[in-house]
Amino acid sequence: MKKPEPVQVIKKRRDAALADLVGGIPYIGFLGVTFERRGDELTSTLPYGEHLVGNPILPALHGGAVGAFLEIAAQVELGWQTYWPQFEAGATGPKLIPKTIDFTVDYLRSGLPRDAYARAVVNRSGRRFASVHVEAWQDNRNKLFAQATGHFLMPQIEG
Repeated sequence: MKKPEPVQVIKKRRDAALADLVGGIPYIGFLGVTFERRGDELTSTLPYGEHLVGNPILPALHGGAVGAFLEIAAQVELGWQTYWPQFEAGATGPKLIPKTIDFTVDYLRSGLPRDAYARAVVNRSGRRFASVHVEAWQDNRNKLFAQATGHFLMPQIEG
């Protein structure tokens, strides 16, 4: 019987897999989006920065930055779930990111000048097509400031 891997080895492998996946979207670095992983669940964080403000009078986060943040959260969550079996088998290296077919954002209230968080839920994922819902909040998980639904073309995975 094979001895189970130490938790530190598993954590290191999963963190490296997430870094490989995130590395496939250069815009993530520009916005400064980070991801916190708890098992197979991801929380995306958009750290506040002056460059994200669209209306300095309010001030409020720019709608384009919010939309991009939600789309990134959806794509990374979808990629994470898609490649999870390969990650667990120890596969490394860059992965193909699902391509956006359409993405609809609902701006529920102004994004305040502070960090934002998002979680995505994959509603359906098939071999060619996937549907994802994303919710974003700032101070209170129950008070969303934006949400989105997107449809994605899935990369053709070998094996």
